[in-house]
Amino acid sequence: MKPPDPTLPVPDSDAQRHSARVVTHVRDEIAGAGGFITFERYMELVLYAPALGYYVAGARRFGGAGDFVTGPETTPLYGAAIAHQLEPILAATREREIVELGAGSGALATAVLAELAALGAAPARYGILEVSPDLRARQQAAIAVTVAEHATRVEWLDRLPDSIDGVVVMNEVLDAIAPRVVARRGGAWLELGVTWREGALAFDERPLDDARLRASAEERFPAGVDYVSELNPSSEALVTTIGTRVAAGAILVVDYGFPRREYYHPQRREGTLVGHYRHRVHADPFLWPGLSDLTAHVDFTAIADAGERAGLHVAGFATQASFLLGCGILDLLARAGPADSADYLRAAVAVQRLTSAAEMGELFKVLLLARGDADWPSLAISDMTHRL
Repeated sequence: MKPPDPTLPVPDSDAQRHSARVVTHVRDEIAGAGGFITFERYMELVLYAPALGYYVAGARRFGGAGDFVTGPETTPLYGAAIAHQLEPILAATREREIVELGAGSGALATAVLAELAALGAAPARYGILEVSPDLRARQQAAIAVTVAEHATRVEWLDRLPDSIDGVVVMNEVLDAIAPRVVARRGGAWLELGVTWREGALAFDERPLDDARLRASAEERFPAGVDYVSELNPSSEALVTTIGTRVAAGAILVVDYGFPRREYYHPQRREGTLVGHYRHRVHADPFLWPGLSDLTAHVDFTAIADAGERAGLHVAGFATQASFLLGCGILDLLARAGPADSADYLRAAVAVQRLTSAAEMGELFKVLLLARGDADWPSLAISDMTHRL
């Protein structure tokens, strides 16, 4: 398969064969479903199908050798700054536990554990819920090498705990949960899905027959224009489920996205769905299935509502830049060495990327959902909860 953009690198022969196996798996699913599957199901298959999906097939996904770089991969200062938000929450909870969903390479866990230990506030337990066997192995290796003295605090979970007394950390998790894709054209409501047509995967559509999904779309889509966008009841249900299990403490969500009025803006009429391949962003969800990541931006208003349905309240909502600066990332940067040293300059470039409005600083947001009477305010220097 040739890329639509000639600047995109071409996968090697082994990778292309793997992608062909993924396509065959999807095609079989489509045939078994009568010729059409929802886009939600398609995205679940290409990202998470056992031994085939993007996140579970074993290839390197994070960092310079992968397809994208997350905040924790950019610099350990990212996780160290987040630790300063987690510390007062842990101090107010009895069990002092952290549960991280989708821990990637383990970079966030190692940085958080190291900084909390330096603050004299190490958690009693650090649980990691990870669906990828390959990533779990990478996390175990990273923790054994980087924070070996704290390795006994870390455990890998096969399911979400029934009760959590501490903090749940979700860093770039919700964007990878498959959404439903809905369209309104000429007053007709449709759901976009995937079919097999003329020897290739292709978009198809069916009348939208899910009354609850249609009601959500009617509430959120701007009036008077044809519109295509994502709705993500699965991510909302996940946050509500987690919220009901947070007996005390909070959920910290970091991801890219918008509050609802910005997410469903009239000018954003084609939605937010994108692919990531070798540090390039592309718009073709059928480009090398199994090799290319697929994500959609997060509707933070929906996530806040989901937390509130579980009895949590919004303790803070901010841009990543405001949050990291409030958590003292510039003070942490001073530890990197003399201002003219190579280590300092590398760290400064990373901090600039994390906080610059032109890069990750404004697009990424931080949402803090808290349980009970104790109110752990976001350390952000500027809160924008009113925009939710």
